[in-house]
Amino acid sequence: MTQLDLQLDKDAIARAYGRWAPVYDLVFGPVFESGRRAAVVAAERIGGLILEAGVGTGLSLPDYAASSRVIGVDISEPMLRKAQERVRALGLRQIAGLAVMDIEHLSLPDASVDVVVAQYVITAVPNPEATLDEFARVLKPGGEIVLLSRVSAEAGLRHALEQWFAPAARRLGWRTDFAWQRYASWADRAPGIRLKERRAVPPLGHFSLIRFAKDRATASDAICSAARAEI
Repeated sequence: MTQLDLQLDKDAIARAYGRWAPVYDLVFGPVFESGRRAAVVAAERIGGLILEAGVGTGLSLPDYAASSRVIGVDISEPMLRKAQERVRALGLRQIAGLAVMDIEHLSLPDASVDVVVAQYVITAVPNPEATLDEFARVLKPGGEIVLLSRVSAEAGLRHALEQWFAPAARRLGWRTDFAWQRYASWADRAPGIRLKERRAVPPLGHFSLIRFAKDRATASDAICSAARAEI
């Protein structure tokens, strides 16, 4: 964990996004629409039970097909209330449930969901790698983690601007400095996790759609796991 990570704490994040709740849709809705739709398309290719981690006000929920099954969680109660209002107002029957939850400590069983979708979330949690570990824990073998996330510039004008804006960003509830190497290093050490896709999405390529797949367990893996459990 870096010093910048230590400056983000869960209570501060929850308060920050509670303040954002009344205007979040207006500020961030149209700007990130194409990225949200790309994440939904990627998730629905896998299908099954989809977890929206950090669902916020539920901006992406209407994009899911009626045949999908989605559960959404968020640490901010004011944001989640907006999501609940959206589900009721639009009659979104594909939403199986919404709950207040810390995505770094999900109250879900191991291997219980087919897809984890996290949009603009990883750079706004105190412990990004621990959060990714938790996503991998609840993901079924053969499933995917679908991220929409910031990848910071390594040099040039954008890098300089991100460094300049970093203190203000932390007060608003996210970090600007998050290099690709952190995603890559996490995947390298996470058992059974591999990168499937990384591509820039609007606006201006500051964010990327990133897909990690969890390998399917082989029959020999299952036998070994059962043998260890008996021991």
